[in-house]
Amino acid sequence: MSGVTQAVSGCSSNPRPSSASIRGQLLSALLLAIVLSGCNSSDKLAVKEFDAPSPAAPSDVKKGITPQPDDQVAVIATADYGNIVIELYPNIAPQMVARFKKLIQEGFYDGTAIHRINAASGLIQGGDPLSKDADPDNDGTGDSPYPNVPGEFSDVPFERGSVGAARMGAHPAFAGRPAVTEAEARNTANCQFFITLSRAQQFDEDYTVFGRVIEGIGNAEIIMRAPVVEGTERPAEKIVVRSVTLQPRSNYH
Repeated sequence: MSGVTQAVSGCSSNPRPSSASIRGQLLSALLLAIVLSGCNSSDKLAVKEFDAPSPAAPSDVKKGITPQPDDQVAVIATADYGNIVIELYPNIAPQMVARFKKLIQEGFYDGTAIHRINAASGLIQGGDPLSKDADPDNDGTGDSPYPNVPGEFSDVPFERGSVGAARMGAHPAFAGRPAVTEAEARNTANCQFFITLSRAQQFDEDYTVFGRVIEGIGNAEIIMRAPVVEGTERPAEKIVVRSVTLQPRSNYH
């Protein structure tokens, strides 16, 4: 996913290699485009990458808008790491906030996992329905049943606690898969999300900011520093999201 994968932010490792041949093709693509980070054993691209920089400054960016919190927050309850509470910004990213709330109401995120962590880059990523199964190789490649959400870019910076929509990165054709242009990639957010735990200027105006952590940032940082499988960004032990619920914003200060 989306999003969010590696040279600028340091996420250059391949979190989901499945075979030497496919990995070799991906590494070649990475050297050419500096945008991909992984593959898997399925017939899908390892999508929802979110730390590949755009080649040029985007023009479709909302400027000078102050985030206004929704009257509901999203409460991510993990099985072992406590809660993470996110306020949502419908005036910045109305379509992504609507999608996130819709999926929460449907119980879509219950039982998923935080499938990607990178302490060096200061980020964690979750929201993939495929992370519910026992196959870690497909983590990061899933979407909801609904169409992709167009990019809703703004000049709201990615800071400690920012919540962004994961998406594909642009890449050349490889392994029989078609190329994806940057213009196409910018509109591939769907259900996966990421949290930045330090300033991440490389994402600014290039990935959709749709919320911010207002409680439980320490829990997110503990997750970020959890052990990973050697050479990957995959947690060594599954980090289960027990549930994500909507609760009144007024309950939190």
